[in-house]
Amino acid sequence: MDTIQIKDKRFTTFIPEEKILTEVARVADEINRDLSGSDPLFVSVLNGSFMFTADLMKRLDIPCEISFVKLASYEGTSTTGRVKELVGLNDDISGRTVVIVEDIVDTGLTMQRLLETLRAKNPKDIRIATLLVKPDKLQVDLKIDYVAMNIPNDFIVGYGLDYDGYGRNFRDIYIVED
Repeated sequence: MDTIQIKDKRFTTFIPEEKILTEVARVADEINRDLSGSDPLFVSVLNGSFMFTADLMKRLDIPCEISFVKLASYEGTSTTGRVKELVGLNDDISGRTVVIVEDIVDTGLTMQRLLETLRAKNPKDIRIATLLVKPDKLQVDLKIDYVAMNIPNDFIVGYGLDYDGYGRNFRDIYIVED
């Protein structure tokens, strides 16, 4: 589909599934290389990262575990600037290598909050793997270890990303039309 309609907005194809999967495979190769022998715990940030996490995990060939957290900072098409933790991490991460798996880093505020929460649990190392980064929108200094793609500061849906809960199911990533 070249265009989709979600509620009051039209979206056009921005990143096709084939490109997404190519970049996910590249990130998985980097993680396989870098974390061989470290038995990492992957912490997937729901809801948006579920597709990225699933495709990434299928391409990892290192021993690892996965857990999930749910954080929220968006309402509609814009960030609220406030991060609320909805579902917490119950795993003991003390002394472990942790890889946060995120769908998109834009302001970085959600990631900063999650990093603070995880650091308090004494992990050996924390790394960040994200499908997308909006470099021009970052408000905090973050070391993002694994980035599939950098994108401009436009609103997108698909491949797990949503508009008011809708659009996560699309295989491609779509950009809002003006």
